Amino acid sequence: MGHELLTDEQIEALTFEEALERLEKIVDQLESGNVPLEFAIDLFQEGMKLAKRCHLKLDNIEQKIEVLLEKDGEFLKKPFDQDEVE
Repeated sequence: MGHELLTDEQIEALTFEEALERLEKIVDQLESGNVPLEFAIDLFQEGMKLAKRCHLKLDNIEQKIEVLLEKDGEFLKKPFDQDEVE
């Protein structure tokens, strides 16, 4: 199939973009229907690990984002709040 599974350590070392790209390739493979069942299960498990990795990366990034707000002529820093954006 040309797709070797990644170890947990390799998944941990991926950037968000790398993990997302790999996850997209796995989804494409699974959707094609041309993957033997046992390998499809392995791909699904790797995909779940990659999805978790992406989610954790996004959570970490969200925690680091600070929004500058101007209040009474002064800038205040506060943690990013997704609810305020929507």
